[in-house]
Amino acid sequence: MEALKATNITKRYAEHTALDNVDISIPEGSIYGLLGPNGAGKTTFIRIINQIINTDEGEVRINGDLLNADHISMIGYLPEERGLYKKMKVGEQLVYLGQLRNLPRKEAIKRSKAWCEKLGIYEWWNKKIEDLSKGMAQKIQFISTILNEPKLIILDEPFSGFDPVNANLIKDEILELREKGSTIIFSTHRMESVEELCDHIALINNSKKILEGTKKAIKDSYRSNTFLVDHKGAVNGSLSNDFEVLGHEVLEDEMHKSIIQIKNGKLSPNDLLQNLISTTEVHSFIEKVPSINEIFISKVEGGNNG
Repeated sequence: MEALKATNITKRYAEHTALDNVDISIPEGSIYGLLGPNGAGKTTFIRIINQIINTDEGEVRINGDLLNADHISMIGYLPEERGLYKKMKVGEQLVYLGQLRNLPRKEAIKRSKAWCEKLGIYEWWNKKIEDLSKGMAQKIQFISTILNEPKLIILDEPFSGFDPVNANLIKDEILELREKGSTIIFSTHRMESVEELCDHIALINNSKKILEGTKKAIKDSYRSNTFLVDHKGAVNGSLSNDFEVLGHEVLEDEMHKSIIQIKNGKLSPNDLLQNLISTTEVHSFIEKVPSINEIFISKVEGGNNG
């Protein structure tokens, strides 16, 4: 079932089209990567979901129902532009924001304290927001986003300000939220995080959706029968014409690293490996599957048809 389905979404500002006939389907219980360069239209799409702005054309449905005011309480939104009251104490801030999300005060206090304990910041409960580091303030913002246990969570650059240890801590929490049934829209420029967390992705560029699907299916579609081979002894000139060496590097102790492509579509990796074994001493043999970052760059730099 789709947690969110956007159909033919178009949004214009005077002479600028922010979104142009965009369709996006987000499966329930998924971590969905919303990708694109700056100015592509991602923020506009997020603002439409949050009912900050309206569409000019098209519709958004959540769990099959047209987007309406009742959906606001079931959405948790962590914006890229952070917004905490610097003079308020941590506990006061969380309880206040929890009450804004329709939590009774006692429940807001209970959940806020539990999350502060979980993320290792309970000792800052009575400290002012302005006394926190950027990373600690980011934890407070994250807690406020998920305090009411929303079914749809939108995270815009959630790891900004975190060191690697705390980034991993938040990654674990995001995965746990997904396991508990939340659907997560994850907007970021950090492609390594997309590789680790997302199971579905969409790429928006120049106001248009140019790519969408499961992460695995998209990566599989960009496979090129190319392999990374570590070997002892050169292979140039000794491979059959069915294979092409795209790159080669000489390492220490007579070791070499080669990038080899199978040009003949009828041949398999085993055929390449057999040819290599007959000419050199193979130490490792790995298919070069393109990363999400490589696919992102190729699509964006190559235009919509890249």
